[in-house]
Amino acid sequence: MSQYLITYDLHNRRDYRSLYQLLAFWNATRLTESNWLVNLLGPAPVIRDIVASHLDGDDTIAVVEVEKGADWATIRVKPTANAWLSANVMPSQMAA
Repeated sequence: MSQYLITYDLHNRRDYRSLYQLLAFWNATRLTESNWLVNLLGPAPVIRDIVASHLDGDDTIAVVEVEKGADWATIRVKPTANAWLSANVMPSQMAA
C-alpha cells in the first residue's frame, strides 16, 4: 500500500456527503479542510478518478503520493493528522 494526499476544491455545488462517505470507507484522515491522508493501493490516477466520480464535473482534485521518509512539518493541525504522518511517513515534525 502507498500513502496519498487527496486535495480538492468544490466549486458551484458544495455537496460533500458522497465524498465524505468515500473517505470514511477508505479510513482517511483529515489533514486540513480539504486535504486528506490515506493508505491505498494506487496508482494516483485511479484514486483521482474514483474521487472524481463522487464530485461534480467542475470540482478540482489532486492526488499526490507521499513516500515514506518524506519531509513534513505542521502547525495547528489535528493530533490525528500528525499521528498519521508520524506513523506512515516519518516521525513527528510538528511545531511545539
